[in-house]
Amino acid sequence: MIKRAIVEPPPAELPVEAVQARRFEKARSAQAAAVLEDYVELIDDLLASGGEARPTDIAHRFGVTHATAIKTIARLKREGLATSKLYRGVFLTPEGHGLADRVRSRHRLVVDILRAVGVPEQCAELDAEGIEHHVSDVALAAFARFLKR
Repeated sequence: MIKRAIVEPPPAELPVEAVQARRFEKARSAQAAAVLEDYVELIDDLLASGGEARPTDIAHRFGVTHATAIKTIARLKREGLATSKLYRGVFLTPEGHGLADRVRSRHRLVVDILRAVGVPEQCAELDAEGIEHHVSDVALAAFARFLKR
């Protein structure tokens, strides 16, 4: 029996520190924005479907505690994306509605590109939930051009 030695590839060169730092900063920034984007999109959907977006419903749909939903809604309000009324739930400002529309459009485009390369519908929807927050406008424009061909 012949044993073959496993040859490890040489370690890749590390990028320049500033380049690597910029990459990680972009990822951290996208993660911070992702939560707000998901919340405004859900709130917009709840308002459109039932006319009401209550913190309890939001918490249940995200699978988070009521306290977590309240904390994030407070952040939306500080960012000027939402308002709330006592005993009435959460409402989006015009800026919040605009963000929800942009997020929804980005999501659809990512799903469409994933479907175009053969990803099954359900998997494309799940994967798009993460990708949509991290993909750049440059990549989105390239996706749109590709899909138009």
